[in-house]
Amino acid sequence: MAAKVFVAVLALGLSACASMDRKTPEEAVRDRAQARWDALVKGDFKAAYGYLSPGSRAILPESEYVNSLRRDFWMSAKVEKVVCATEKSCSARASIEYEFQGRRTQSPLSETWIREGSDWWYVQRS
Repeated sequence: MAAKVFVAVLALGLSACASMDRKTPEEAVRDRAQARWDALVKGDFKAAYGYLSPGSRAILPESEYVNSLRRDFWMSAKVEKVVCATEKSCSARASIEYEFQGRRTQSPLSETWIREGSDWWYVQRS
């Protein structure tokens, strides 16, 4: 009997934890988009590549992606807003700060994120 009670309590606890981890699509995209930008700001381009959609990675090899980016270009980035038009497509708006011609510049940027499988992926524009 004690074993059944333990299993029931364990199952209840695990289901409570699982429901606490559930995020809205907007929250999930905001977190992933910010993590991608944090990687870019740090110069960890391989980590940033991991956020590209499977379709983007299929046509853009990691080495090309990494070589196309400039180190120490981005100074900071903050994802400000995410709007999901559908269950599988969201637009993230970020404010990016970078150095251009010796001056710090801030610029808005919009990017597309899609849901494939159980996760959200950044769509690389060519």
